[in-house]
Amino acid sequence: MATINSREDQDGITIGWQAIVRKKGYPSQTKTFRAKRDAEAWARIIESEMDRGVWRDRSRAEATSVADLLDRYAREILPEKKSRQGPSSVIRILTASELGKLSLAALSPEKLALYRDRRIKSISKKTGRTLTSQTVRHEIALLSRVITHAIKEWGIPLAHGNPCLQIKMPAQSGARDRRLMDNEEEKLLSACGDARNPWLRPVVVFAIETAMRAGEILESYGTTDTETGIRPQKTPGLQWSDVDLKKRTAHLPKTKNGEARTVPLSSRAVATLEALPRNLDGRVFGVTYEGIHQSYVRACRRANITGLTFHDLRHEATSRLFEKGLNPMQVAAITGHKTLQMLKRYTHLRAEDLAKLLG
Repeated sequence: MATINSREDQDGITIGWQAIVRKKGYPSQTKTFRAKRDAEAWARIIESEMDRGVWRDRSRAEATSVADLLDRYAREILPEKKSRQGPSSVIRILTASELGKLSLAALSPEKLALYRDRRIKSISKKTGRTLTSQTVRHEIALLSRVITHAIKEWGIPLAHGNPCLQIKMPAQSGARDRRLMDNEEEKLLSACGDARNPWLRPVVVFAIETAMRAGEILESYGTTDTETGIRPQKTPGLQWSDVDLKKRTAHLPKTKNGEARTVPLSSRAVATLEALPRNLDGRVFGVTYEGIHQSYVRACRRANITGLTFHDLRHEATSRLFEKGLNPMQVAAITGHKTLQMLKRYTHLRAEDLAKLLG
């Protein structure tokens, strides 16, 4: 049976109520409330949970704010991750939000749902448009990972589990399906060849042939995020020391998903590399992504090609691998996709090509 004691000031006036729950096999639980009914209600809940064997110590969850938890994760766990820029940006956004001020014990599914609905209607300072559902999904997913880590590794149990797993995630954004059509490749490469930047055409050809990410091909410094003020880490790009022209492979020791992989090179990719001058700094392509991006945009404009981003070349290359007859596991080994679901989002097979396979 719980004990409810009044708390009085020096004049004997009741200023609160202290509830104490003692049960064999459990540590004593004490909490103070302004109203007696709140103390009694809390005590009944604690006793009921102990009777049913589902009680969890709430003290650490009540004493730890979401912001504190995110800060600890950023300091202790994030430095071990290969890709830190994205999570760091999301952590700052979550910390500055209304969720950051809540204790973990007060972080309920209802409050998370309110955050989700508000964010999905927010205007991005960077684009001037409403945030994409994928952005909000990333934010909630990161918070969920942090809470799961805290429960499993830091001994901060939540009475009702991870609240992020108890709400509906925003609908997933539709995958882009932009591919090179008709004679667009010929037009694009012709425009790239006319560009002042001599690296543009070989970079575009290499991207189409290998399905490598821009950051895996080119050195990149990234642009500062206007919402968080964070500047991305520099990516070194492909190095000659990681290229074996005899074996026709390019080794990528650091990738976006944190796992190294070796990319096989087509005859066209090898020919492109063999025609390049050797840079003293060891880079295969002596240009940064920032230095080539505007050249690519202008080349698309000269070729009268609209809606084709540099990253769409990775989509194109991935789809072509399937069209050559490679199976999903072989394609994933080349592109570095961890899941078949993600691989599917980057793959867009033409119906007319599939019809040819059917005979």
